[in-house]
Amino acid sequence: QVQLVESGGGSVQAGGSLRLSCTASRYTYNTYRMGWFRQAPGKEREGVAAIGCLSNSVSYGESVKGRFTISRDNTKLYLQMNSLKPEDAAMYYCVARPGCGLLDLSKDYYTYWGQGTQVTVSS
Repeated sequence: QVQLVESGGGSVQAGGSLRLSCTASRYTYNTYRMGWFRQAPGKEREGVAAIGCLSNSVSYGESVKGRFTISRDNTKLYLQMNSLKPEDAAMYYCVARPGCGLLDLSKDYYTYWGQGTQVTVSS
């Protein structure tokens, strides 16, 4: 079992950058797949990015490719968000799944979820 705590959300103008962090309660680098999801009011929860064990693979949602970068170390997960757009505004969640198999951006794929951190982007 692992607990996940996100930080780094906030308000930024369109075109700006933010870096989200997620701290896990245990070592995850070679034991859990991890990722980021987001949900805006009235919208479905959306997979943003995922990263494999040992950072051996990454996957991005189409809407963030080329703008967001996911990375990790022994117990932390990061999401560098550049060129932010108003449509990126949402609650962002850190997720984890035990094991080192394939990546997936489906919300049902992940076992553990953080409480979320809010990102607001003004135009």
